[in-house]
Amino acid sequence: MPTRSRLSRALRPAAALLAACLLTGPVAAAEKVRVSLFSWPGYGFWFIAKEKNLVPEIDLDIQIIEDPYQSFSAMAAGQLDITSSTVEYGPIAAEKKIPVKFVTYTNPSIGTDKIILAPDIKSPAELKGKKVAVMEGGLTQIYMGIWLERNGLKFNDVQYVNVIMDDAVGAMVSGQVAAGELWEPFASKVLQNLKGSRYVTTSAEPFWKGNALLGDGMYMTEAMIKDKPAVAGLAMQAYFKAVAYWKAHPAEGNDIIAKGLKFGVPDVELVIGKDGVPFDGGIWVFNLDEAARFMRVKDGPVPMGGPNGIQDHWKLTNEWWIKFGLMKETLPPEAGVELGPLKAAVAAMP
Repeated sequence: MPTRSRLSRALRPAAALLAACLLTGPVAAAEKVRVSLFSWPGYGFWFIAKEKNLVPEIDLDIQIIEDPYQSFSAMAAGQLDITSSTVEYGPIAAEKKIPVKFVTYTNPSIGTDKIILAPDIKSPAELKGKKVAVMEGGLTQIYMGIWLERNGLKFNDVQYVNVIMDDAVGAMVSGQVAAGELWEPFASKVLQNLKGSRYVTTSAEPFWKGNALLGDGMYMTEAMIKDKPAVAGLAMQAYFKAVAYWKAHPAEGNDIIAKGLKFGVPDVELVIGKDGVPFDGGIWVFNLDEAARFMRVKDGPVPMGGPNGIQDHWKLTNEWWIKFGLMKETLPPEAGVELGPLKAAVAAMP
């Protein structure tokens, strides 16, 4: 009897659990959300969201894909749900009817982006006819085009060489190009390894802060937004909860981001800083309130850029894609911006 009594007591918790399952049904599995980013600390908050399990209802499957256009192609093919990338792709996707929507601006560059000249280039005029390294179809190309026109050249007076950041460093150091647009930590690698190279503009300058051209954002597939709106809202919450966690625990957050990207912590700090606050010389990581004001989901002053936030940014990039021949039409932001997931996050989070 004593043995049977002990066995009975031992089985009670299991019996209680079984009864609970019979009453409530099986515990719902977390919804898988497939996210991509390229190797840069400004996108690393997804790793914090995953490691700290900040939104248990979703299971983040994070992939590093260095070419953003590969990510957009994967989204169009239904192989990805979300990508973090630079903020200029929305107008292109809208005109080409690609089923991808821009859902929020996440951080403006306030110093991390630089245009660097090779040692033998003494003035912007000497770039005429020369090769310059950019990501074609990306913000770096617009940045270079505007800078050239502000310095007496036409945007098409140079030969654009399409490279990702690792290759841009190699192209600069080996002398294959006469200039390049690079962000940190890649810009510093050029300046350290190519004697005599120098930067001639950075995103810390008032002109660039005034238009908020250089920044990052989040894109979701139309399928996720339409068919799984609750999941889209939860994914948006996960990202901004990760930002909040990083602001409260910057050292731990930077360590998580470094491990996820396989970067050194100093390279992460070079971009997002050490203290969880806007990092002059790097980027300004928007919290949910700042992003909502930039996207005009909430009232209040736009944190950076034109007074109309995303609407001004959209117009600027649309104009430049027409100049570069990547677009033909002028489209309204509503053609490529979807605010539902951000509104859901604002409603759910304090």
